[in-house]
Amino acid sequence: VYNIVRSIPPGRVSTYGAIADYLALGSARMVGWALKNLNSMQGDVPAHRVVNSAGVLTGRNHFGSPDIMQALLESEGVKVNNNRVVHFKDQFWHPHDN
Repeated sequence: VYNIVRSIPPGRVSTYGAIADYLALGSARMVGWALKNLNSMQGDVPAHRVVNSAGVLTGRNHFGSPDIMQALLESEGVKVNNNRVVHFKDQFWHPHDN
């Protein structure tokens, strides 16, 4: 999971489901669980680039402040409005694109 998330280019987002499907994990929740359990040794994993299938920042509460995930995405040029990626389909990156 972490290697795939590291592969998401800056300015793009992927989904829990796309990553789970690519890795044949059977459940998007497995990806969410892995990202929720990141530790300081895995600080190079850009978990802020992973959103739900509708482009919603569902993991935003796991960044210490609900605003950090949005700020990180916006610093990479991803527009967010009401906790949802604007033009999600244009920003979406699938692991098979790697």
